[in-house]
This record gives sequence, C-alpha cells and structure tokens, in this order.
Amino acid sequence: MKFIDEANITIESGKGGSGCVSFRREKFIPKGGPDGGSGGRGGNIILVTSPRKRTLYDFNYKKFFKAQNGSGGEGNQKTGKDGNDLIIEIPPGTLVVNADTGEPIRDFVSSGETYVLAKGGRGGQGNTHFKTSTHQTPRFAQPGEPGETLNIRLELKLIADVGLVGLPNAGKSTLISAISSARPKIGAYPFTTLIPNLGVVKPRWGGEAFVVADIPGLIEGAHAGAGLGIQFLKHVERTRFLVHLIDVSAIDPDDPLRDYETINNELALYSESLSHKPQIVVLSKMDLTGADEAANRFQDAIASLPTQKSLICISAVTGSGIDNLISTIVSFLDAADENRQENEF
Repeated sequence: MKFIDEANITIESGKGGSGCVSFRREKFIPKGGPDGGSGGRGGNIILVTSPRKRTLYDFNYKKFFKAQNGSGGEGNQKTGKDGNDLIIEIPPGTLVVNADTGEPIRDFVSSGETYVLAKGGRGGQGNTHFKTSTHQTPRFAQPGEPGETLNIRLELKLIADVGLVGLPNAGKSTLISAISSARPKIGAYPFTTLIPNLGVVKPRWGGEAFVVADIPGLIEGAHAGAGLGIQFLKHVERTRFLVHLIDVSAIDPDDPLRDYETINNELALYSESLSHKPQIVVLSKMDLTGADEAANRFQDAIASLPTQKSLICISAVTGSGIDNLISTIVSFLDAADENRQENEF
C-alpha cells in the first residue's frame, strides 16, 4: 500500500432546513392561526483521531465530504430533523491547514481527539415564530442557513519517541527489525525504505516500551527536496530525540565526519529546532572488516566537537551493542520525562 502523508480535500457542512409556512386548519376552528415549524440544523463535519488510521491513504481517492442537510419544518409546529453529523477519521499526528490561506487550523497529536471543523447551517424559523398581536397571519418563513465549505490540507507527521536518521544504507531498517517486531523491506541499494516504518521496542529486562520511527534515508539537498528529502523530514519533527546511524564501512579516512555533518546540515537547513534535538550517534555494521579502525578515526574526530555526543558501536547482524543502545535510549527517555515533569511544576 502506498504511504500517503499529505492530502487536499474539500469539506461542506449540511445546510439548515427551511422553515414552514402553514396555518392550522381544523373543523370548527376557522381561524387556527400559523403553525409552521422550524427547519432542522445541518450536520456538522467532525474530525476524530483514530488509532486504526496510520496514513492518509483513503483521502487519495475521496476528495469531497459533505454532511447531511437538515429537513424542512412541517405544519402543526413540527421541527424538521437535524442533519446527521459526518465524522471523518484521521491518524494521530495530523496537522490540518486551510489550503486557501495556509493558516493552521488544528494539530492533532493524541488518539481520540475530536474537533468540529465545520458547523452545520441553522434551520430557518417557521411562520409560527413571526406571529404578533398586530400581524397574526404571517405568510413567510426563514430559509435554512447554508453550511460552511472549506478547502483543507491534511499533513501527517508520525509520532514516535525516537527517530532513526542517516544516509541511505546506514542500516536503519536492519536495526529496527533487530530491536522490534517491525519488518521493513531491506536491500543493498539506495532508498530501500520508501515509507517511514514504526516499531515498538520492549526492553527485554522490563520497563516501559517506546516507539521508534525508521525515517527513509536522507541525502545532501534533502531539505530542498532532493531524493526523498523534504517529503519525510517532517516526520522527524515530532520525535523526542534522534538516533543518528552512520555506516562505519563508509567512513572517509580523510574526512571521518563527512556523513555525520551531511545529515546534521540537512536537519538544520530544514528546521532550526531539529539541529538542537538531542542525538545518540551510532556506528553500524561493526561486524565488517576494518570497522574498528574506522570507528577509532570517527571517535577521535567527533571528540573534537564542542558538543558532547553519545557514541555507540553496534552490529544489528550479530547483536553486538544492541542492549547498550536500548539501555541508552531508555536513559534518554527517562531524563526527558523528568525534565518535562519538573517544567510542569
């Protein structure tokens, strides 16, 4: 199934029902007076986040959504039936934007959030509401109010605790398959990962599980749309911190930090906040020949940077360093939770 993370749709709430012009006509009551009922309210358009939805795939085929109109009023002061609300389910992590103005409407983060995006039109009042002492036979009623029409853009940003970033073939898909039950497609060619993959990691020694997002490989110029680029950089924004994977076999002897700086530069050019997001730097594929020498060169180079980085060496194939990585991730998450609790008080 194709991963759809952006969609443009048009929504229209229901029109209110018209008020009724009616007069009471019964035997022996020649002048019963007006008894036209009011029209029903039009249906609302309601957005609800559902854990059953993971992509915006359904919106690739259906672009127009309309709620039911309200029914017209009837005689004997009968109010018309309200139009049924239309509930549209979207995945958590969806940002709703006014497609005409570019103005954000609402950012949906958690499951179960509900928001009335467009209110149905009010039903018109029947002629019974316009009777006065000086105007006892009103022969008019109000029409129902029209519904609201909006062109909106849905943008999905995956929600995960940890985001795996790196160049193509850095080993992200292999890692997520080694630490979770996710089984992404893996191959030895660029852009194996064409869609973000989510995996739930449960430490084998116990404790709270966490969610990892395998973000498709980034290349130089990604912030401007090169490769899979900007299409997936937005999915890194919601993660709490990053695990930056570097293929140890691809480390340049003359410039050990080349790949590391390429990714960080793309993150910073896309969003300044991403450049300040905490990182765990991971050298992958340590089972390959010459990996130790390359890792030492990288470690010496990164030690010269002003900002201290956590550096871990792993092999997803042999399992070496995996427990250490998971333990470090848990420590990062625990520290982030403590900081958030302190800020709340």
